[in-house]
Amino acid sequence: MSQLFRRKIYSDTDTSTGLLRVLGVWDIVFFGIAAIIGAGSFSSLGEAVFRGGPGVILLYLICGFACGFTALCYAEFASRIPTAGSAYTYAYASFGELIAWIIGWALIMEYSFGNIYVAFSWSDYFTSFLGRLGMHIPDYLTCSYTEASKAVLNGSENKELINAWNTAPLIGNLKFIVDIPALVINGLITWLCYVGVKESKNFNNSLVLLKLGVILLVILVGFAYINTDNWTPISPVTGSPSFMPNGFTGVMSAVSGVFFAYIGFDALSVLSEETKDPQKTLPKGMIISLVLCTVIYIALTLVLTGMVDYRKFDGVGDPLSFIFEKTNANVAWMELVVSFVAIVAITTVLLVFQMGQPRIWYAMSRDGLMPQKFLKIHPKYKTPSFATIVTGIVVGVPILFTDKTFILDFTSIGTIFAFVLVCAGVLVLPAKEKIKGRFHLPYINGKIIFPVVFIGGLIAFYYWQPEFFQTLMNWGDPKEGEFRASIFFFILINLILCIVAFIKNLSLIPLVGLSSCLYLLTGMSHENWFWFGMWFIIGLVIYFGYGYKNSKLNKA
Repeated sequence: MSQLFRRKIYSDTDTSTGLLRVLGVWDIVFFGIAAIIGAGSFSSLGEAVFRGGPGVILLYLICGFACGFTALCYAEFASRIPTAGSAYTYAYASFGELIAWIIGWALIMEYSFGNIYVAFSWSDYFTSFLGRLGMHIPDYLTCSYTEASKAVLNGSENKELINAWNTAPLIGNLKFIVDIPALVINGLITWLCYVGVKESKNFNNSLVLLKLGVILLVILVGFAYINTDNWTPISPVTGSPSFMPNGFTGVMSAVSGVFFAYIGFDALSVLSEETKDPQKTLPKGMIISLVLCTVIYIALTLVLTGMVDYRKFDGVGDPLSFIFEKTNANVAWMELVVSFVAIVAITTVLLVFQMGQPRIWYAMSRDGLMPQKFLKIHPKYKTPSFATIVTGIVVGVPILFTDKTFILDFTSIGTIFAFVLVCAGVLVLPAKEKIKGRFHLPYINGKIIFPVVFIGGLIAFYYWQPEFFQTLMNWGDPKEGEFRASIFFFILINLILCIVAFIKNLSLIPLVGLSSCLYLLTGMSHENWFWFGMWFIIGLVIYFGYGYKNSKLNKA
């Protein structure tokens, strides 16, 4: 059993010499903005606003808070272990091999499956932009078979999906419905990642500047059209004006869409071996990009919910252009500009995620947990060439038969789970020598502070919302039963953390990050957990069938 939790010891010299170190602090910041501001703001934001109303701003703050503390934990690991692999590498050093494999498997879920959603979003904006220019691609070539099939079965009012199903040509007894733009952009991004990180960096930085300029324009122009009454719409639950018209449960139901807007900053840590002086550069870049993106998200959400009634965002996949349509602000030139820049923004997200995944496989292959073929470095481009091609295939094939909603939930739960283990991993790391110029996570003794803050907050919430605790054990409720069960286990786990923190003098920052990420998991449904479990069963089969026997630590 102990062999399953054997740890790998890393040193400053334990890095590959095959990858080029060309990235500086602002390159990392730009990659961070590229990854974080994309599909989350240009696509999933609409669904989040519809579910949570103006109150979804609170969820952005909660997610930003959780990700901020998690970023500090990532920065601590990055300063200790400047090698490719992200949370996988960190888990190998703190928890051991089995947990490292589980994290690596979760990261495959995050980057590969996340890019499937992003490719779908890119396709939506691309076809929408062409439509505004008077060019039309047949509907059956702009969506997936699963999306069109579900739309027909569920009686959807989405005319494009219904038309795709009704007009699709038959191949035998099967309707030919394929999202061609999503497949094409996946192929182009795979090629760009194949030819080199330097080329990707220059391409990315130019697109990020354009994206930030237009987002600022959206905020400034949209501010003039804000109607403050939209921030307190009539609640269908209480019948009175409310910042959270669907209640806090409604806000938390949007956690997948909101959290998806933040995933990406952790992808920066997989670029360790291509970053100059990573012990200083990576922590600075991660934290700066996260702070900037959180401010941008809050401003965007305020503008959207102030300009348009939250109920109008039902099924809207392009919210930033939607607010300028004729039925809303009626600013035609902004509608066109936003549609174009959304294509740019989402392209940068595809680029960062498509760069991240091959480097996870590269790191796992170097440890013997994946076939050695994934270690192959292109002699000219100095990139993990085989892993990059496989990533393109892994992203491309599911585009043919999956849909956005499933992929969004699937990606978010895997990412939050990885964040939980990263924060927990920092708690078990030994103390390190402080070296001038490197990032050091400040140690604040959480022995008293964490229990006081958590238990005090729990008591305050009880006096604010006593009816919530009175129904906490009513898990059979069809609307709130799952959330209540999740909150019960969240409280139980945190009470255990309070006891351990008091006994072990645990550091406060990773404790808060761990607790915050555990809270985000309370917004996941039982379907999310089921598919999450199935994914890890497959991963464990591969580990025990190949990784355990071929691990370099096992051979050593």
